[in-house]
Amino acid sequence: EGPVVVSGGGSVQAGGSLRLSCTAHGFTFELAMAWYRQAPGSECELVSAVRGNATVYSDSAKGRFTVSQDTAKNSVYLQMNSLKPEDTAVYFCASAVAGARACTGAWGQGTQVTVSS
Repeated sequence: EGPVVVSGGGSVQAGGSLRLSCTAHGFTFELAMAWYRQAPGSECELVSAVRGNATVYSDSAKGRFTVSQDTAKNSVYLQMNSLKPEDTAVYFCASAVAGARACTGAWGQGTQVTVSS
């Protein structure tokens, strides 16, 4: 088990919603945290990042995904709405500067999101 535990993935139909959760163990989210994803045959992609009230989204996530942080629970969340088949990937939570390392599981196992058409 890595520094974070991710949950909330699953299988949904296009247009559906999922909420991913990421909880830290042994450290607090003092730095920016991010959600990454990796689809089969594709590179690790930064989906969204959050630090306090500041957020960043990839072009594909803008308008559909919402990232949030609950410092009291040492957790970050990713609310994903209007899901598309191209959102199918393994989603990881890691530091916003982890880069491709985030998708290796170095920060913890990811969660599978599968969107069917």
